[in-house]
Amino acid sequence: MGWTIAQIPDLSGSRALVTGGSSGLGQQVALGLVARGASVVLAGRDENRLAGSVAGIRAAVPAADLRVLRLDLADLSQVRRAADEVLNSYGTIDLLFANAGVMATPERTTADGFELQIGTNHLGHFAFCCLVLPTLLATPHGARVVVTSSFAHRMARGIDLRSLTADRDFRPYRRWGSYAESKLANLLFMLELQRRSMAAGLALTSVGAHPGYAATNLQQAGPAMDGATGGSRAMSALNRLVAQSAEHGAWPLLMAGTQPGLPGGAYVGPSGPFELRGRPRLVGMCAAAGDPVLASQLWEASEQATGVRFP
Repeated sequence: MGWTIAQIPDLSGSRALVTGGSSGLGQQVALGLVARGASVVLAGRDENRLAGSVAGIRAAVPAADLRVLRLDLADLSQVRRAADEVLNSYGTIDLLFANAGVMATPERTTADGFELQIGTNHLGHFAFCCLVLPTLLATPHGARVVVTSSFAHRMARGIDLRSLTADRDFRPYRRWGSYAESKLANLLFMLELQRRSMAAGLALTSVGAHPGYAATNLQQAGPAMDGATGGSRAMSALNRLVAQSAEHGAWPLLMAGTQPGLPGGAYVGPSGPFELRGRPRLVGMCAAAGDPVLASQLWEASEQATGVRFP
């Protein structure tokens, strides 16, 4: 039959932080966690949307222990502010879901001048995860980080590290190419975090997951930024025809976060054809994702870009 949410163990006494918690996968991950007794911090840019997400979760689980955290991954000053709030408010974080992201946006930059997709999907999470590391290491039984990637990471042949600078002239902007590179960066970061944690003897497990093709707001956001209402309607129609629900898209993330004994570096995705949908299982990744040299280079470039270093 495969894995289902019924296999999530009792999470009473544990605390999770979920980025992108205002809708879609993040909201569904939070719902699955609080249903098993976890306390959850929902992180997102928009306080009103976060409040709506909390209301939706509490409608299903009235006793849910939920907090909110304003986190804009596209602004490193806000990432630092949010990380300071976590360090000052929570002694421990048992589970960190690095889930928020943008997809195939028109050419835009972050507040710090980075291309929006690599800046949000990778650099923002890189900085936030490193900054809140003390709360993860304070967890007595060992914490787990779950990094959300995509099957689209296979579209990337590698990563041009110049994308982690403010240089916009080294190549024409390719919205899907940039998205694929950002998702490859997620996996390289996940695996390098595991390597560095093991080398340092840290009680930290780093794993990855992808939702397949799940119906969320992510598909319409890119066309909407262009003002392309026709594109948004087309993506909505495609979601209805092809995508699995956000609830089922969250299952691989929940398995990655809660499956006892899951090894560091594991990658979970749907079991169906082309990993588009289906019950979650361990899946493979492209060869570039497992390149330790590229991962180390990306890590060092990320430290230089963000000014955040692994303690």
